[in-house]
Amino acid sequence: MDPATSAISGGSEQLQITLGLSQAVPYRIEARAEPDRIVVEFREVDFSGAEPGSYLTSDALRGVIAGPAQPGWSRLEFLLSAPMGLETAAMTVDDAIGTALLDITLGAVSPEAFAATAVKGDLGVVRPEPRDLPDEAQTPQRQRGDRPLVIVLDPGHGGFDPGAERDGVSEAELMLIFARELQEAIIRESGHTVLLTRTEDEFIPLPDRVRIAREASADLFISLHADALISGRASGATVYTLSEVASTEASAKLAERMDRASLLAGMDLTAQDDTLAGALMDIARLEVMPRANSLADNLVATLTETVGDLHKRPRQSADFSVLRAPDIPSVLVELGFLSNDNDLARLLSSDWRTQAAEGIRLGIDAWAVSDAAEANLVRQ
Repeated sequence: MDPATSAISGGSEQLQITLGLSQAVPYRIEARAEPDRIVVEFREVDFSGAEPGSYLTSDALRGVIAGPAQPGWSRLEFLLSAPMGLETAAMTVDDAIGTALLDITLGAVSPEAFAATAVKGDLGVVRPEPRDLPDEAQTPQRQRGDRPLVIVLDPGHGGFDPGAERDGVSEAELMLIFARELQEAIIRESGHTVLLTRTEDEFIPLPDRVRIAREASADLFISLHADALISGRASGATVYTLSEVASTEASAKLAERMDRASLLAGMDLTAQDDTLAGALMDIARLEVMPRANSLADNLVATLTETVGDLHKRPRQSADFSVLRAPDIPSVLVELGFLSNDNDLARLLSSDWRTQAAEGIRLGIDAWAVSDAAEANLVRQ
C-alpha cells in the first residue's frame, strides 16, 4: 500500500477512504460485528512502510488495523465509532504506470441496518471457510446459500458515451441513479455485497466492466440500460441473456448499438488461438448459461409483480459483449425506453424506481435460493 496516495476524509455521516496500491488486485468488502467494523481484504497487499493508524484522521473511526488474513490474502479493518454501510467502491488503474486506487465511500446507517448486513466474528480471525477469489484462469466458487452474494451492478454508458438522450436526460445518468438505489436496497434488505462498475459519470470500456466483476469474484452481474428507438414503438422492461443468435431483429440492433467492437472477455486466453479460446469459453458456459437464464426468468417474474407493465416480450437474448464472462451468470436489464413518454416518466419517478429495485432484489433472492439448491444437489 502506498502511503502517499492513501487517505481518509469525512465524518460520521459520510466517510471517504482512498487506498493507493502498486497494482490492481482482487478485493472484497464486508461489514463485520462484535466489534462493528468494515473489513477490506485484498489478494495480497504489503502493508510494510505504511502505518494504518496514521490515516486515523476522522472521528468516524476508532482505529485502523492491518495484517494478514489467510494465505495469499491481506486485511484492513476500519473500526467504526457508529454504524456505517458501504455506499460505493471502485478501483481505478493508471494504465501508464500500472498503479491503482481503491475508493470506498461509507455512509451512516441505523444500528438495525448494520446488524442485518454484518457478519459476526472475532477481530482478525480468519473465517473457517473463507471464500477465495480466482486467478484469471480459475473459475469462481459457486454460491451454495451459505454466505451473502457478491453482486456487480453495471450502470450502462458514461463519460463521453451518454447512451440514449431525451429532453436533457441521459441514459448514463439515469442508470447510475438507479444503480445506486438498487445497491442500497439490496444491501439494506438482503445483506449482499454490491459493487458498481462505475460510481460517477465516467467511461468504462466493456472489457473492464467484465473484468471488475471477475476481480470481485462476483456471483452475478447485472447490466442496467434504458434505450431509445429512432423509429417504431416499444415500452416496458426487458431482461436479456447472452446468445449469438438474437431473439428478435430489434435485439440484434440493440446489441450492435451497445457494443460495436467484439470482445473476448473473462479469461486470459491471449496465448490460445481463436478456435481453442472459443471452445474453452463454450465449455465454461455450459454451466453458467442455464443459471443466467434462471436469473433472467426470476427477474421477469418479480418485476411483473412490482411494476407490472413489462415489454410485450420481456425475456429476450442477444450478443451483448458485456454479458460474455464465461463463469459469471450475467443478464442485461433494459428498464424501459426513453423514447416512450410513459417509460420516461416512470424512470424519472423515484417511486417507480423503488418498485423496480424491489422487483430486481426479490428476483435475485429467489434465484439465489434455487441456484444454491441446485448446486448442493449437484455436489451430492
